Amino acid sequence: IMMIPFSPPRIDQKVIDEVVDTLKSGWITTGPKTKEFERRLTAYCGNKATLAVNSNTVGLEVVLRWFGVQEGDEVIVPVYTYCATANVIVHCGAKPVMVDVNADDFDVCLEKVRRAITNKTKVIMPVDLGGMPCAYDELFELVETEEVKTLFQAKTEEQRKLGRILILSDSAHSIGAEYKGRKAGSLADVSVFSFHAVKNLTTAEGGAIMLNLPEPFDNEEVYRYLCTYTLHGQNKDALAKTKKGAWRYDVLVSGFKGNMTDIMASIGLVELSRYEDDTLHYRKCIYDQYTDAFSRYGWAELPIYETEDRKSSYHVYCLRVKGITEQQRDEIIQRIFDKDVSVNVHFQPLPLLSAFKNKGYKIEDYPVAYDNYCREISLPVWYGLNEEMVKTVIDAVICSVEEVLA
Repeated sequence: IMMIPFSPPRIDQKVIDEVVDTLKSGWITTGPKTKEFERRLTAYCGNKATLAVNSNTVGLEVVLRWFGVQEGDEVIVPVYTYCATANVIVHCGAKPVMVDVNADDFDVCLEKVRRAITNKTKVIMPVDLGGMPCAYDELFELVETEEVKTLFQAKTEEQRKLGRILILSDSAHSIGAEYKGRKAGSLADVSVFSFHAVKNLTTAEGGAIMLNLPEPFDNEEVYRYLCTYTLHGQNKDALAKTKKGAWRYDVLVSGFKGNMTDIMASIGLVELSRYEDDTLHYRKCIYDQYTDAFSRYGWAELPIYETEDRKSSYHVYCLRVKGITEQQRDEIIQRIFDKDVSVNVHFQPLPLLSAFKNKGYKIEDYPVAYDNYCREISLPVWYGLNEEMVKTVIDAVICSVEEVLA
């Protein structure tokens, strides 16, 4: 066991009491607490409707399928992301069109997105890597240009209604982040959060589809459809079927099993109640300590986590070491582990993974992503990581880098 783990969840008595309350209630699957969690997420993020689901991955895929993404279509994604972002496109039979990222902030490169758009493009999926929001206004300006709208070929009712490329944000990392005064979850047409065990706000497993579609869409109507779609297409959930004599149901479409349970939601309700003033503040303090320490070293390239327009959720502290090779980075990581500190790497760009390499994607086509990756080390950021532990992490990193660079 590592002296300092990478990202343990915050499970305290408040969480335990809320879960026990759910267990004693006799209602443990999707029910009143899940619906309350959805309402509170909507209130916090300022979007139009929210559906809690059992993972970010399911959330992304059901939105793609609702929008009619299918074989022959293309979806643009940053090459620097977790495999789930691209896997869901493959599941739909469509082609992930990977584009390189910016050298400074890991954000998808807008100019490369523009060049990647074709008459087959149905969706752009930006990724808020590490919790830093993408340049959403610029993305919307791009898909609203006459040139790009003219290229767009609508095949389904939803596509015709939108009349342009859908902006679907993989916001797995970014709950609580801000862009021009607005919260993540309300920045794209649809955003999808992750509440996996390592995330800032956890429900053990889980996620949420944050609907923010423009007119003429009725977001409540889309919410109701997705409720059905994430329960095998069944038109009544378990709660509705508990009414006297209401056993009969229909299955309207061949849907997914993607609903969140009240057990998961009960963890989320506690986490959300203390998220803004406690969790986010705590994580920012850790970020600031790292930045203060590493800014004194010429080899350290620090992550951008606050600008005039953007504020991170402080999910992953992506430190880069200037001028090193992938092999040197791996050696530094090994030495940090040897000092009883857990670190990680976010992420291996998709073409380095066999599933995508075997489809013909080549890392050589994405030099910026590869350069970012081969020098990146993710440092632990979690609630309960105290000042002494942060100092231990800092010392282990500095010592290990200097041993390798010596």
